[in-house]
Amino acid sequence: MADYSQKDLPVTMHSEDLLRLDNGTTVRFDVNGEGKDIMLNDDFGAACELYPGNEFIVSAGGCDLRLSTGFEDTVTVEAV
Repeated sequence: MADYSQKDLPVTMHSEDLLRLDNGTTVRFDVNGEGKDIMLNDDFGAACELYPGNEFIVSAGGCDLRLSTGFEDTVTVEAV
């Protein structure tokens, strides 16, 4: 399990990884078939379900983040 911070961006996360932004917001995901359930902070409800070839933009920690995924069990997070 890796624990990333905002200064590590861009990162490729695995489902057991956690990204902690400068303002304390956390980003993590669970694999749900081909989809990835993206969760923010301690919420167990998905903010979105991300499928291969799609992306999700989140405004948090004073920046906009793009989350994208392919068919592997990873999510790429980068500042935009």
